[in-house]
Amino acid sequence: MNNPIIELNLLEFCEAAALADVHVIEIVEHGILEPHGAAPTDWRFTDYELALAKRAAKLRHDLDLEWEGVALALDLLEEVQQLRAENRRLRQQLGRWVD
Repeated sequence: MNNPIIELNLLEFCEAAALADVHVIEIVEHGILEPHGAAPTDWRFTDYELALAKRAAKLRHDLDLEWEGVALALDLLEEVQQLRAENRRLRQQLGRWVD
């Protein structure tokens, strides 16, 4: 069974993320979020983007970063996650050869 994708407009997204619309627009301008739609009035956000926005806001608050720093931190965290996954895969493959 597939999970339905939740789509929120800008107002709903701002409420759910507890962010002002100006902050959401800044987050989009810095490439942290990529909503569907050409203009803020047309934007549609998914539940994935909601989680990402909450994470970005937490990083900004906890580390006292500007949005550029948040974007960089999120990119680096994603890269670390990908490298860990690759490392796990390679260890599993190596384990098959060693055993």
